[in-house]
Amino acid sequence: MSKAMRHGDVPNRSDEFGGSEQEGFMPTVSEDASKTDAEMAAYHRGQVIFRGDQIPASTTDQRLLASNHDADWLHSDPWRVLRIQSEFVEGFGALAEVGPAVSVFGSARTPRDHPDYAKGEEVGRLLVEAGYAVITGGGPGQMEAANKGAREAGGVSIGLGIELPFEQSMNQYVNLGVNFRYFFVRKTMFVKYAKGFIVMPGGFGTFDELFEALTLVQTHKIEEFPIALVGTKFWGGLLDWISGPVRENGMISAVDPKLVHLTDDPADAVAYMDRSVARLAKNQEVSTRALEKHDSDGS
Repeated sequence: MSKAMRHGDVPNRSDEFGGSEQEGFMPTVSEDASKTDAEMAAYHRGQVIFRGDQIPASTTDQRLLASNHDADWLHSDPWRVLRIQSEFVEGFGALAEVGPAVSVFGSARTPRDHPDYAKGEEVGRLLVEAGYAVITGGGPGQMEAANKGAREAGGVSIGLGIELPFEQSMNQYVNLGVNFRYFFVRKTMFVKYAKGFIVMPGGFGTFDELFEALTLVQTHKIEEFPIALVGTKFWGGLLDWISGPVRENGMISAVDPKLVHLTDDPADAVAYMDRSVARLAKNQEVSTRALEKHDSDGS
């Protein structure tokens, strides 16, 4: 306020917005506003602060109640926030009760007669037999292979699709599918509802998921997260580069290359996943008991 009020006084609304009496309720800067940023009159919209020529010409309520029917607001950033929120809600609701799951990644371009496709099928089947649901991107290639193996084994076969400029429909072996507009929402679901990743040979999308998981583990944003790479010939060069120039130049620590398990055998990848998940569960149980004991001794 520009002046102190006594109890019962009605505030001058134009002063609230830093405006003059003649300007009514419009949120403009008063003539006596300071020339410096520190003292310049401010207009607040929630957590956002506007000063100077950035102060909007109308309030949020005015725009909400305006009688025009312009639909441009449907494409504005605030409206996108609601869409993003709805995608999170939809994904959380669909996946919250699937139980333990493992996300499987790999190229959408792998043909069905390729040996890697058969390995993907085996990974999906073995995961289901070990008690896991299988999560993929829902597309063709390696994703389809893992979904096929999971579905034919009688398990939960999940596909998390994404809107792309070129059409990529959900593969026929998905029995629980969710489509997303935004990559980052979809990527959250891959990590949140999975106990670990099994990564088949793939391209940039596969690399993206792999390195995001490695970064989350390295920075302790998530607990230890088992990651198995299937294909020593395909992934070997990448791991040599990480263990060589990347580590030798001090870009990562000596333990970071050990965050992944490299194998050619789908059974070994699934067994590694199962051992890691069991070890993590045991560690969490020990930590919980220690915390409960500490709380009990301190009470």
